[in-house]
Amino acid sequence: LSPDTAVYTVEPAGHDDHARSLAARRRVSNAETTSPSICDALLAPTPGELTFAVNRDRLAGGLSVSDSAVHQAVRTAFESLKLVVEPSGAVALAAALREEIPSRAATIGVVLSGANVDPEAHADLVSRRTN
Repeated sequence: LSPDTAVYTVEPAGHDDHARSLAARRRVSNAETTSPSICDALLAPTPGELTFAVNRDRLAGGLSVSDSAVHQAVRTAFESLKLVVEPSGAVALAAALREEIPSRAATIGVVLSGANVDPEAHADLVSRRTN
């Protein structure tokens, strides 16, 4: 409905199967990736067949963010926006806060999702400082 709107995926660093698949124009696997991430909901080894078929021609590309950037985004969502967001749901905010979203536009939309986070784990994330 908005052909001038650029839409990007954002994934944890080292688990960027969508970004690499979009660049290759075919599904690429992260099966060899063994690095952990706090974004446990985004650790699928390969984009889904149907999902990728839909995304391949509609997305502008893919971005990746570090766990440290995601940690900071979770804290920012809580402290500044008063939102409880799970790490996997904060990747787009992490990319926006790090100014990694390519844009000439004055407006950038970010989807935040998921309050499906253990209360103790969330408290640890928002109270612990990052670099």
